[in-house]
Amino acid sequence: MQFFKAMIPGAILTFVVSMLMGKGHSTGGWLQIQHYVIQDHQLYWSWVLFAIGTGLAWMIMIITPK
Repeated sequence: MQFFKAMIPGAILTFVVSMLMGKGHSTGGWLQIQHYVIQDHQLYWSWVLFAIGTGLAWMIMIITPK
């Protein structure tokens, strides 16, 4: 269950970082930030960054005491 909770901060981190780097026309190197256009809406996204951000948030949730 904590993994699914960790996907929310992972998605937020990915969205913010990808938008900032994408607006500067950067691919982020190994982050592979891609530009998507969905029905006239522009979006920058990185699945690699999403996996890293979700994993980091998951580890923080596991480590912190309840």
